[in-house]
Amino acid sequence: MARYRFYPRADAAQDKIWQDTSSAWSEVQADTYIRGLHAHLERLCASRLLWRRLPQRLSTPPDIRREAYFSHYERHYIFFRELEDGDLGIMSILHERMDLPVRLKEDLAALIARQERADKT
Repeated sequence: MARYRFYPRADAAQDKIWQDTSSAWSEVQADTYIRGLHAHLERLCASRLLWRRLPQRLSTPPDIRREAYFSHYERHYIFFRELEDGDLGIMSILHERMDLPVRLKEDLAALIARQERADKT
């Protein structure tokens, strides 16, 4: 079965989700929410029926357009792509009240910059 891997900005987002939830409600609630998020990611790995193709107008980089997807979990949207080995690369996790197109564009730009730096080394 496929697995999921976080890109740095998505990894930082899940840490912030935990911190914000813990501050607003409790560590128990934060743990519960993050466990639910990871259970949702496991379901994404197991079933393409939960995948929704990311609208073309939200995808800027050409290499992302053909293979970008999203899914909704509770109050967050998860943006991901299928990697060459079949695993899911979690690119971004955004709260539903955020300006999704703007924030997604920032996260995708950071991903492309990271790939370009890796290609140079």
